[in-house]
Amino acid sequence: MASAKAECKGDTARPVRPRDAASLILLRLDTSEHQVLVGRRPAGARFLPGRYVFPGGALEPGDSRARPASELGVGMSNLMAVGGDDKRARSLAMAAVRETFEETGLLLARPGDVGPAASESWSVMRERGVAPALARLTYVGRAITPVRSPIRFHARFFVADARYSTGDLGGDSELVDLHWCPVKELADLPTIAVQSFMLTHAVAAMTGDTSGPAGKPLFTQRAGQRYIRYDKPRP
Repeated sequence: MASAKAECKGDTARPVRPRDAASLILLRLDTSEHQVLVGRRPAGARFLPGRYVFPGGALEPGDSRARPASELGVGMSNLMAVGGDDKRARSLAMAAVRETFEETGLLLARPGDVGPAASESWSVMRERGVAPALARLTYVGRAITPVRSPIRFHARFFVADARYSTGDLGGDSELVDLHWCPVKELADLPTIAVQSFMLTHAVAAMTGDTSGPAGKPLFTQRAGQRYIRYDKPRP
């Protein structure tokens, strides 16, 4: 899920305002069994220590300044709780691609110019003459960390076919034991419920399975109980 690079501030006796974040679920669908890329957060991490998650992290200023090689699909911003703001939706998708590149070494990109956006990741893409291929992303859903947590994120989950990614598994050590896990085995790893939940919806989105609820899920807690709602496009 989201990275703990962000530090929480203020009085933790009060609910911490969630930070915008994004996560990318990379799927291998062309194998004998579907596989998903996961990694384990280090034992000393402040957020979800020792848990297996998808690559992702908090939104950074450069994510709104960098330019993609292709745009998100039409209408996605209406499902992401961004007030229909296409620029904010794009920034979240850019964050998902950037964080995945940083944490795993895999890059979902096409020839393009990211522009003058700062940060090492954008500089590397600029040198390679590539930019995020947002058209390859499908929005899956969102999750908000429970109010009792001292570190909170409002994370948007995207999915993409791993065939369109390039690079070798490695990354910046934010995640360890990076590997392609059979989808049906993720629940056997030390993870959290939202990861398995979003993976189910990601696979459905990529395989055209429409048997589940209509709309895109919000996964969170209310009064200490799991709360799931499905957001539908606004007219």
